[in-house]
Amino acid sequence: MNAPRYRHKDLIDFATGLLLASGLNEDKAQTVADILVEGDLMGHNTHGLAQLPGYLAELESGSMCKDGDPEVIADFPAAITWHGRRLPGPWLVMKGMQEASHRARTHGTCTVVIRRSHHIACLAAYLKRATDQGLAMILLSSDANSASVAPFGGLDPVFTPNPIAMGFPTDKLPVLVDVSASITTNGMTNRLHHEGKLLPGEWVMDGHGNPSRDPGVLFQEPKGTILPLGGIDVGHKGYGLTLMVEALTGGLAGFGRADPRQGWGATVYLQMIDPRAFAGLEAFTRQTGAVADACHASRPRSPGEPVRTPGERGLLLAERQKVEGIALYESILPALAPWGQKLKVSQPTQI
Repeated sequence: MNAPRYRHKDLIDFATGLLLASGLNEDKAQTVADILVEGDLMGHNTHGLAQLPGYLAELESGSMCKDGDPEVIADFPAAITWHGRRLPGPWLVMKGMQEASHRARTHGTCTVVIRRSHHIACLAAYLKRATDQGLAMILLSSDANSASVAPFGGLDPVFTPNPIAMGFPTDKLPVLVDVSASITTNGMTNRLHHEGKLLPGEWVMDGHGNPSRDPGVLFQEPKGTILPLGGIDVGHKGYGLTLMVEALTGGLAGFGRADPRQGWGATVYLQMIDPRAFAGLEAFTRQTGAVADACHASRPRSPGEPVRTPGERGLLLAERQKVEGIALYESILPALAPWGQKLKVSQPTQI
């Protein structure tokens, strides 16, 4: 991507400055900035700093809560439920990870579910923080405030893309899975629609049930929908995964699509697993490493493009961009420029 590059630290400082000027305390502002920039660092440029203008608008309107902590709804040794009070999602997830990691070392596993969190950004940005500790992590999210994905066989939207993420260590690079139960995301379809571009494949369906590459069908009447993973032919697979996410987020949290809409946000399922409580970390990484090695050894379908494990490209890109600078998608800083002017925070300098 021929895009302007910026120093990793400069982008974090810029985002932190905007969030501080919007009323977050230093801990919350720094945490949100770290997670957003981590998304861009790994190449997830629809869910990194591209989300920050929306966050700033939510802080300005009061729809994102600035102060305080989550309320405890239930607290068992290995299962915690929080009311997130619409606090910043990345801060809530990081706080949940810290508590779940601590308890998993005693109980083998710990799950935190959070109702009424705000948006939690790029799920992949959290995973290496767990695998670096020798832990496996599962992270799921849904948003009962909106619907853009139809159930398989239906025309009317019921779900959000419902992302599914898991990270686990191997004896080499960790495996970092970040997918959605739909073929594509709201962030991608909104961006391409705004830019007048088509999707790479027939990933959406118009309001009459015809598959399409045009994200514009999502904004026409009757409104189209994003297709579940598997598309028109085998979308029952993504549909099943979507229902699983709904049960583990809204179901366990006791808040979701059965309740009145509360605004842009998230319901979160976060689980930490400590392999040391099972067959042991060395045994775990011996097995996961062998599987990763077998994937790498598979003959590539396209010459010169060796098989990778999930997250490998993002990890290698992150290491390179820490040195060379982060190549920001061209629309991100222009969207943040008015906020910089309003909040009197200077934009970073291109390198």
